Amino acid sequence: MFTLEKLVRKNILALTPYSCARDEFKGRKASVFIDANENPFGTLNRYPDPLQEELKARLSAIKSVPTERIFLGNGSDEAIDLVYRVFCEPRIDNVVAIAPTYGMYAVAADINDVEYRPVPLHDDFSIDADALLSATDEHTKVIWICSPNNPTGNALERRDIEHVLDTFQGIVVVDEAYSDFNDMRPFRLDLDRWPNLIVLNTFSKLWASAAIRLGMAFASADIIALFNKVKYPYNVNQLTQEQALRVLDDMQHISLWRAAILRERAHLLPAVAELPICTNVYPTDANFFLARMTDANAIYHYLVEHGVIVRNRSRIQLCDNCLRITIGSQQENNALLSALRQYR
Repeated sequence: MFTLEKLVRKNILALTPYSCARDEFKGRKASVFIDANENPFGTLNRYPDPLQEELKARLSAIKSVPTERIFLGNGSDEAIDLVYRVFCEPRIDNVVAIAPTYGMYAVAADINDVEYRPVPLHDDFSIDADALLSATDEHTKVIWICSPNNPTGNALERRDIEHVLDTFQGIVVVDEAYSDFNDMRPFRLDLDRWPNLIVLNTFSKLWASAAIRLGMAFASADIIALFNKVKYPYNVNQLTQEQALRVLDDMQHISLWRAAILRERAHLLPAVAELPICTNVYPTDANFFLARMTDANAIYHYLVEHGVIVRNRSRIQLCDNCLRITIGSQQENNALLSALRQYR
């Protein structure tokens, strides 16, 4: 039976969080603020809302998740780091992850001095759920699953992820950073079914706001409370909160951008697959795809010389001779194809 308290580090359970000045008068109206040692002059002189309540209320309506189950952080990387800081005892606990996948899971494990156990995907980049579970032991606190996966682009079979969630009694993180580019049911809508589930999402991809560094985590109210207990007091600045609200005011443009990216994806993948220097283009459910080339290193450097930047993933497990290519604008995609067609 899943018991959250058994997974949390003892020092985190005992932690008394920092109390923000703005938290202490919550629920009352105020017009004079002389509590936080701020400069009374200027337009950005006040600390931002430490819990981003207005922004969470707007997101709640869009994402269909209650505000108490939403965490906002400085990019998804903050939520990734918090998973380690809340649940993993350094040099004792371990985590398990699919491989290849997003590199920050391993980097954050190294930073927090936690053992990281990668489990290879099948050759077609599908998940081996039983192998993932077999890699766990009594000190495994977290399993990381990215779907659609980065760098492979494919969404993993839902029934395999559900099997992991049903079987593993630790935390399962499903990173859905790229879920907006397919029509599959997002796991954030099923938080009631799995109390051990954390779902990640981001403003960086579909919502075209990578520069503001705003990530989302959806989980039980108890897990979100732990994140808020450990996070830095004002982790999301005022400018980021204001820009995010402006983005949410313009959802019509978001829909248009999504349609344009999907159209370009449908055009670009077969065009790259037809190139004699490409041996395989893998199916994708994201705004990027993985292409296996005849000589990825040479082609990558050739593209750099022609001012076209893609990602060389040749050194990543199962991705020998592979380039990861983002779906760009029509002009960017045409420039890529023009360069590749001239490669000799």
